[in-house]
Amino acid sequence: MTTPQAPSTIFIVDDDEAVRDSLRWLLEANGYRVRSFSGAEEFLNAYEPDQVGVLIADVRMPGMSGLELQEELIARQAPLPIVFITGHGDVPMAVSTMKKGAVDFLEKPFNETDLRTIVARMLDQATQRVSQAQAHKNHQAVLSRLTAREQQVLERIVAGRLNKQIAGDLNISIKTVEAHRANIMEKLEVTTVADLMKIALTKAEGTA
Repeated sequence: MTTPQAPSTIFIVDDDEAVRDSLRWLLEANGYRVRSFSGAEEFLNAYEPDQVGVLIADVRMPGMSGLELQEELIARQAPLPIVFITGHGDVPMAVSTMKKGAVDFLEKPFNETDLRTIVARMLDQATQRVSQAQAHKNHQAVLSRLTAREQQVLERIVAGRLNKQIAGDLNISIKTVEAHRANIMEKLEVTTVADLMKIALTKAEGTA
């Protein structure tokens, strides 16, 4: 099982105070940092998308439901896996919800072992999601250093075009292509075409 990391937080959203207190006690006893909220709106006001964590939310709550909260987080592109607590778990809802991202279910009354296992697994996913989002953000920042012409040259390098072909495409000399290529490598702080491809493809995936 993954050892809880200090910056990670388990968020509990449930209108039932007894459930919140019970979950908090179990999770804190296992070394997790916990923040609890009595409603979805209260949670959304406090949540920052770059926080690594897992959300444990009741499916049915007054005001915004757990499912509506999930929709809102998807709209915000929040990299937060969700564990739904429900005493009304029905298969169609579970299937529909599972298709929308990293989610799992805990049925009331929940088992402590199941809770620990699910939270550990979801926290791994959360860490990966935030790392990927940060890498994409870093790559975007790096790519923004390129001029418009360098962007054009990079696109053709990624497409597998040779310097001679790129020169013909852009109506410039091969020496100019070579100069742009050197500038691109320097600005992106890479030494191989393979590393260059990784950064460029991350951009392509983010805009797909």
